[in-house]
Amino acid sequence: MNVTNELLDLLQLSHPILQAPMAGVATPAMAAAVSNAGGLGALGLCAASLEAAREAIEEVQQLTAASFNVNFFCHKRPARDPAVEAAWIARAAPLFERFEAEPPTELRDIYTSFRDTEAYVHLLLELRPRVVSFHLGLPRPDQIASLRATGLILIGSATSPAEARAIEAAGLHAVVAQGWEAGGHRGLFDPTAPDARLSTQDLLRALLNEVSLPIIAAGGIMDGRDIRRMLDHGAAAVQLGTAFIGCPESAADEGYRERLALGGDTVMTRAISGRPARCLGNAFTQWTEDAQPANIPDYPCAYDLAKAVNTAAKAKGATAYGAQWAGAQVSRARTLPAAEFVEVLVREMKDRAKA
Repeated sequence: MNVTNELLDLLQLSHPILQAPMAGVATPAMAAAVSNAGGLGALGLCAASLEAAREAIEEVQQLTAASFNVNFFCHKRPARDPAVEAAWIARAAPLFERFEAEPPTELRDIYTSFRDTEAYVHLLLELRPRVVSFHLGLPRPDQIASLRATGLILIGSATSPAEARAIEAAGLHAVVAQGWEAGGHRGLFDPTAPDARLSTQDLLRALLNEVSLPIIAAGGIMDGRDIRRMLDHGAAAVQLGTAFIGCPESAADEGYRERLALGGDTVMTRAISGRPARCLGNAFTQWTEDAQPANIPDYPCAYDLAKAVNTAAKAKGATAYGAQWAGAQVSRARTLPAAEFVEVLVREMKDRAKA
């Protein structure tokens, strides 16, 4: 049995295709459609309240009996600096004035890390989705032990060999190799540490030499030919995010979809959320171009301001101020229903294998 089949058996999948969790974009309908088509659908729950997380998981369970993945962030608590945060709010004052809105008086720590609460652990032990994945770090050892004891399959995201080794040492079952091309938040365990910025293919090659776990390639993968190439280079499966944003099941708003259709450049910036993340170039990324890293509040406090700006802008009909996350190959995105898209990917993958 090869590694790919071992991973598919572990996840109970027909196809080596994972839909990225994409908090704010992935929906229960999308996750269920992908899973029902033989891939692994996913929910990004890093921003969800306990009640919202429960509702989302239960909705997917009502729509499919197949495996699906729920994802949480394991970021460290923000280092708060009142002076930096006040200056960041003041810097954004002209934006709020433009949209006839009041800036916030202070920034909030808007997201609770999985590491800092037992509530999500208890929820997972109760509802038992088959697969749970983690980004921006790892849960505490005791949390991992509790989840493993229940039989849940655990996946960690790595941007470097060192992070992949940590995932293996922690006892997880597989690694997502997140290449530099990937959209959304860069999965760095420590965003202040040097980043080698390895491409998906180079990272995959490096991890195959470092860990024995199945490796899921992520970043810049848009069609079946890309999937086949990654499998041929040793990936056990692939994960696609940007490729699914245009699906009708996506929660992306009209402005996001219109900007996605234009394609073009993406920007890796920490100024939106406080952590490096790849986004479509838009009015907000232009506003942040000259921001110095030392002047940007920590994640997720900076994100609190970005969300406030976007809310004010949308109220006046401006749609170019959101966090329109996307990978570097966004110009190749297609717009198909999620299940049909999985079928197309499988057909392209098989055609490539025959070529």
